[in-house]
Amino acid sequence: MRISTAESLVMEALWRASPMTADQITAEVAEGQDWTEATVKSLLNRLLTKGAIAAERDGRRYLYRPLTARGDYVHAESRGLVDRLFEGRLAPLVAHFSARETLSPEDIAELKRLIEEIDDGR
Repeated sequence: MRISTAESLVMEALWRASPMTADQITAEVAEGQDWTEATVKSLLNRLLTKGAIAAERDGRRYLYRPLTARGDYVHAESRGLVDRLFEGRLAPLVAHFSARETLSPEDIAELKRLIEEIDDGR
């Protein structure tokens, strides 16, 4: 399932706290984006159509909740990126960023730690 950047802001709000009403979601995400309530409701409808969220009637309003866990979404998006741009390999991804971006000492230490964990697990 492909979730747009705008839709992902709504999803992030729902992953932080759910269920939420459309008004609560609007209060959470609209101001920083200069969105109206109608824009947020349109995004909610798109996410409902995609099956990313569910809506449950609560009196005169709906409560929205995610149907996809954030970790599952991040994994699928990451896997898709690596597959599309780096032939499914992680090393070229890291090489690309290290060639074009300055890795901080903390980033380098974290990468070394991760590699060590992977080696220890085999």
